[in-house]
Amino acid sequence: MKRVVQTLCLLSVFSVPSAVKSADPLPGTKPIDLNGDVARLMVGGIHRYLHREMTAAAKKREAIKPDRARLRKLLGVVDERVPPRLEIIAPLDGSAVVGRLGGCEVTRVRWAVLPGIDAEGLYIRSGTGKVVAKVIAIPPAGQSPEEISGLKVGSQFALRLARNGCDILVPTLIDRDDALSGNPRLGRQTNLPHREFVHRMAYEMGRALVGYEVQKVLAAADWLTQNGPAVPLGVVGHGDGGRVALYAAALDDRFAVCQVAGAFGPQEEVWRQPLDRNLFGLLTEFGDAEVGSLIAPRKLLVDVTRVPEWSLSPEPKPGRGGAASGSLTRIPETDLRREFDRLKKRADGSATLVTNPRGPIGTDAFLEAVGVTNPANKEFVREPRDTPGAPHHSPPNVQKRQFDQLVAYTQKLWRDSDAVRKAFWKKADASSPEKWEQSCDWYRDYFHKEVIGKLPDPTMPLNPRTSLVYDEPKWTGYLVVLDVYPDVIASGILLLPKGMKPDEKRPVVVCQHGLEGRPHDVCNPKEKTRAYNSYGARLADLGYIVYAPQNPYIFEDRFRQIQRKANPLKLSLFSFIIAQHKRTLDWLEALPNVDPKRIGFYGLSYGGKTAMRVPAVEKRYCLSICSGDFNEWIGKNVSIDLDRSYMWTREYDMYEFDLGNTFNYAEMAYLIAPRPFMVERGHDDGVGTDEMVAYEYAKVRYLYANRLKLPDRTAIEFTPGGHEVFLKGTLAFLEKHLGKP
Repeated sequence: MKRVVQTLCLLSVFSVPSAVKSADPLPGTKPIDLNGDVARLMVGGIHRYLHREMTAAAKKREAIKPDRARLRKLLGVVDERVPPRLEIIAPLDGSAVVGRLGGCEVTRVRWAVLPGIDAEGLYIRSGTGKVVAKVIAIPPAGQSPEEISGLKVGSQFALRLARNGCDILVPTLIDRDDALSGNPRLGRQTNLPHREFVHRMAYEMGRALVGYEVQKVLAAADWLTQNGPAVPLGVVGHGDGGRVALYAAALDDRFAVCQVAGAFGPQEEVWRQPLDRNLFGLLTEFGDAEVGSLIAPRKLLVDVTRVPEWSLSPEPKPGRGGAASGSLTRIPETDLRREFDRLKKRADGSATLVTNPRGPIGTDAFLEAVGVTNPANKEFVREPRDTPGAPHHSPPNVQKRQFDQLVAYTQKLWRDSDAVRKAFWKKADASSPEKWEQSCDWYRDYFHKEVIGKLPDPTMPLNPRTSLVYDEPKWTGYLVVLDVYPDVIASGILLLPKGMKPDEKRPVVVCQHGLEGRPHDVCNPKEKTRAYNSYGARLADLGYIVYAPQNPYIFEDRFRQIQRKANPLKLSLFSFIIAQHKRTLDWLEALPNVDPKRIGFYGLSYGGKTAMRVPAVEKRYCLSICSGDFNEWIGKNVSIDLDRSYMWTREYDMYEFDLGNTFNYAEMAYLIAPRPFMVERGHDDGVGTDEMVAYEYAKVRYLYANRLKLPDRTAIEFTPGGHEVFLKGTLAFLEKHLGKP
């Protein structure tokens, strides 16, 4: 009786209205032994798995030698910089010098970085008569170069360095305002901080906002050192500027000294920080200790200074939403010291903890590191006061120019990406279907490991548990739970046609729901469900075995936080979805009436997203149908000129690192080929436009029909209607390639 009650509790969560005659499990399985909503238990279990992996990451890194090339890749510092060039910015009727403070001369400048991208900020020329070092001083995001240079009231650490013999370049960082995060021409405006807005599109193109800013610092180093390293080169940064400084010094041996303030510490909680801190695979190889070790034997100063705090307002502004949650909070000194102790084990005494800074940043320690043993001018300059309209204010539109340049550069990366992907795919051999499949194994492995993120093979028994949830005239339905990893389960509903003979083998259609969906949406026999039109139940009525998995993209930000936790571990939401589907296929293949050679996949919306990724990796799916999702996917994620781009939505989980240079939807379909592949498209489906879909599908059609000579294995159906399963041409496609039951 207790087992029946538990099962009925699960049924109420799934909202299954059909009369349940028995809670008996499917033969060969155990009764379900879980309490509560299976989907919620699934999402919670993945979180616990990731929490354990986060906790264990630092220990695992001890066995890894940090690789500078890998750090460059995950930061997106991969583009060749233009030759060094620095220009003075001055009004026609005014002086190039915007301030003279404590004997130092301050000039507004810009310097070349990448094609179409300049850095913009201040150049402070020391007035001591003897230059002891050249330094790049980086403020936190949201703090202007003027504030650290004495032109406005602020920390002024750049000015103090200059007053002690350092020539200084101070770049502007992108701030966390959101005024520019939109497209007025489309009537789109978001509350995405500027840093998140740029980072989203950059991430898809294998770059990162922090990587762009590292490039600006390295370009400054190019200019400062073009006549040779006569004096030491240093970099010092606070907050976001501290992270830029740390990465820049780790990548470039020209920096003799690096000082990091308000930024160094354990990064296992990076998923709580602003989205622009998200770097794919960071924690598998690089905690701050590992990054810092790449600076050794050069000098690294870790400053015990408060991080500039920031948090996103929990409520979107009226008519403006989409931003990912995140905050910057104080790094506890005990945590900082623990990470510094890890650094000392790797850095051979070249790292120093600055525990008694004078002012916001301990410039005395930096000056000592470059040979100034008795710094003068210990007191900060307090004048001029911050006066609105005064000439020492930052000129208008600096932030907008910096923002617009990064956006334009990234948009061009997307527009040029088709040629980049073609070059990436040049090793694929289409001389025959067999050679194509064989040569795609390398790409499939790359896609799984470097784009999706590959989990280890499960070692747990499947331990299948089931309960009867449907008893229809033509079929019965069972809720299924399988073990994947400790705490991680796979689940779904299995529909078995009645009257099958013991030795009869039938084809299976795995029918995948979309965002916030449930297996019941696919399998409901009592009503025509919205968007899905109960297509799983209809296929079961026709005699197909149907399996409707529960995928974990449910419960809004709760599941999106899986992506936030997974990405730094070089994983993603689809790492778990692929593992769940592998376990599901292991179990389905063992069922007595399943033909393991005829298991097809058919998904709508986020299920269509699944239809592009899971069968691309899992070759046991003999065909795939993508409904309501197939797209020019990179543009869908990156474009700011498309009204339905994910740049305007809360769905930051859609972004996959470096996807734009490797796998658009055509290339994912290439991994499915030569197996049958079909696209189902409603003309009025808002997820894309007919032109986008047709453009991308034409590449797929060309491969199947022209190169592999298999035109009958691919199809696209355009149908009047919206975002829904039509089960018209797709049914004919299933019957053709799976056979009629």
